[in-house]
Amino acid sequence: MTELDLTILRTQVEGPVLTPGDPGYAVETATYNLLTPMAPAVVVGAATLNDVQCAVHFAAEHGLAVAVRGGGHLQPRTGAGQLALTLDRMTSVEIDPVAETVRVTGSPRWTEVIDAAVPHGLAPVSGSTGTTGVVGYLLGGGMSPILGRSYGYGSDHITEIEIVTADGVHRTCSPTTEPDLFEMLRGSKGNAGVVVAMTFSLIPLVGPVTAGGVWFAGERAAEVLPVWRDWAQTLPESATTSVAIQRLPALSDIPYPIRGAFVVHVRFSSIGDPDDAAKWIMPIRELGAPLMDTVGDLPYAESWTIHADPQEPLPYLDRSMGLGALSDDTITALLGQVGPGTGCDLVSVELRVLGGALDRPPAAPDVVPTRGLPYQLFAFGVGGRELFEHNTRQLDGMIDAVRPWDYGPKMVNFVSPEEGLTPAHLAAIYGPHLYERVVALKERFDPHNMFRINHNLVAG
Repeated sequence: MTELDLTILRTQVEGPVLTPGDPGYAVETATYNLLTPMAPAVVVGAATLNDVQCAVHFAAEHGLAVAVRGGGHLQPRTGAGQLALTLDRMTSVEIDPVAETVRVTGSPRWTEVIDAAVPHGLAPVSGSTGTTGVVGYLLGGGMSPILGRSYGYGSDHITEIEIVTADGVHRTCSPTTEPDLFEMLRGSKGNAGVVVAMTFSLIPLVGPVTAGGVWFAGERAAEVLPVWRDWAQTLPESATTSVAIQRLPALSDIPYPIRGAFVVHVRFSSIGDPDDAAKWIMPIRELGAPLMDTVGDLPYAESWTIHADPQEPLPYLDRSMGLGALSDDTITALLGQVGPGTGCDLVSVELRVLGGALDRPPAAPDVVPTRGLPYQLFAFGVGGRELFEHNTRQLDGMIDAVRPWDYGPKMVNFVSPEEGLTPAHLAAIYGPHLYERVVALKERFDPHNMFRINHNLVAG
């Protein structure tokens, strides 16, 4: 790839074509996770569909792998020999209130879709963080902290996907048009090409939901977690819960009395009758002496506040595991690593309850591997390179402690850049039969593995 090659590419596209050292390169390659910076040989800020196609053709001609930067929460590392695409300039959100669908292009975040849908009495099956990229979330399945157990994975609601594949062709796929490609895309993240547009259904949702959190002192973790586990199993599908052991930073946007505190954070949401929801949350409230209790009416436009995840970019390292059980022994093993008195300083160690509609098969086949998974464990520690080894030791120690309860498959959206690095690891995440299927589809739609800057789905 020469300077002349880049000059020719610049004449073919409307958006910027940048290389390391160019003004704007750092902004164009910025990610949410500051520990996984992008450093491609060239980045194209696509402004049109033609820009995407020209970039893919350019990558093929020069033997470059292609990465797509979306929301950047789980952005794989990039470097020499790679071309990155950003799609922010193509972003649009179009609500069809009659059909109860939304078509998104480019790289919108969930807050953009929620804010557009809610005035029509509609809601997407969106994630726990408002800054998460919509397309990447849905390509990985996507579990909503409010609607998931009632309506399944976010990807279950996709009706059409537009993609540029490795041959530079713009394709539209759906359950009836190119159904194999449609199957592969829902659960394989970015392994088939560059998704440029997507249409998915919205859920009629009038009025607020009942949602929020109850925080307890972290020293009570051994008391709270068994109660939370048993209580969670009694909830109807219209209710969703998770719990997190957290060492919160002393930041001004975190309210007292949890600012800078060690806490157990029980999250709860319900789309059922508010009076019923008030009864369902009572066993948690009856634990007594909460540090803070915010469960009440919550507009869906504020749904991303339930988990209170960080909104601004930060450096973090994470790990995850699907758990097949959460027995007393599992809880003891987990708290032995991250509970009171352990010296652990991970910011958050979270357990999500799945089940309900998340267990049911979708209307059209997909490759989401976690139907039937009871619990998802996810943890992260914050800090720059100087804390990389420290946080790695803590996270790996936690994972090793609960390994006897490893379910095998886990949520694709929670697989960190440091995980799933080999075909054997990915086969465990997807399960052998599903992995064999998705690899076969990958070989069909991306035979030269152009889209490999990801958790690369290839044969062992």
